[in-house]
Amino acid sequence: MKGRDEIAQALAASGYIADAELATAISLMQLLRRPLLLEGEAGVGKTEVAKALAKVHATELIRLQCYEGLDQSSALYEWNYQRQLLAIQAHRGTDSIEDQIFSEKYLLERPLLAAIRRAQAPVLLIDEIDRADDEFEAFLLELLSDFQVSIPELGTIPAITIPQVVLTSNGTRELSDALRRRCLYHYVDYPDVDRETRIILARIAGASPSLSLQIAHMVEGVRKEELRKVPGVAETLDWAAALVGLDIGDLHDAPETVHETLICLLKTHEDRARVTREVTQRLLGRVA
Repeated sequence: MKGRDEIAQALAASGYIADAELATAISLMQLLRRPLLLEGEAGVGKTEVAKALAKVHATELIRLQCYEGLDQSSALYEWNYQRQLLAIQAHRGTDSIEDQIFSEKYLLERPLLAAIRRAQAPVLLIDEIDRADDEFEAFLLELLSDFQVSIPELGTIPAITIPQVVLTSNGTRELSDALRRRCLYHYVDYPDVDRETRIILARIAGASPSLSLQIAHMVEGVRKEELRKVPGVAETLDWAAALVGLDIGDLHDAPETVHETLICLLKTHEDRARVTREVTQRLLGRVA
C-alpha cells in the first residue's frame, strides 16, 4: 500500500481522517522505511496516527511513553533480578550459574527491544520524545540508525523485522538536528472545519452531518478565543459524544446546554471564566 489516496482511505476505514499531506508523509515513510516525526500541539491527534497504522496493517502497536529521566534500561531491556536471585540461591555453588542467569530466560523486554524482535513488524510509537533528555535522544538515534541492540551479556541482537516508527513531539523543547535528519517530518495542525466534521462523523455514533458541522464550526470559534489551553480533537469528540448523549440535534435549540457542556472543551478555570454565556451566544450566532 504505497499510494497517498490508498493510505488515506485505509486510515479512514480505521477511524482516522488524514489530510493529503499526512497521507503523503506516511506513504514516504513506508517507501523509504524511515521514522516519521509528527510535531504539533497536544491533542491534535499525533498518537492516533500510530494507532490507526497498527489497525491498517493488523499488527501490534508497541508504545514507549517518554518522560524526563527516561533511561535505556526502562526503554530497552532489564534483567529480572528477582528471578536471578532465586536461581542463584537454588544453585549456590554451581560454577556455571552466572552464564545461566544472564540468558534469554531472565531477560525482560522493554518497548524498544520488543519492537525489533517481533516476527511481524509492529508499529513502534515513541510518544512525546521532547519530554526525554538529550542523552536518551542520542541513544535513540543510534538504535534507529542500526536497528540492533548490544547487550553485554548476550552480544549484539539484530532486528528480526524493522518496525514502522512514529515519533511524536509537542514542541516543549527543541529536538536535535541529528534526530530531525534521521526522520521524515510532518506538522500536525488542528483540523479545519471540513476535516473535523468528518472526524466527528467517523468516531461518534449518532452524530448527524448537520450537528457534526455545527460542532466543528463552534469548536473553530472557541479555538480563536484567547485561551490558556486550546481544545484538541479529543475534546471535540468528548463534546460531540456528550451532545449526542443528551439528544441535542441542533445547537441553536439548546444554547444553555451548549454553554454548560463546554466543560468538555475548556480544561482550566481561566478558560471557563473567559468563555461566558455572552461569548457562547456570540459563537453560536456564527454557527450555520
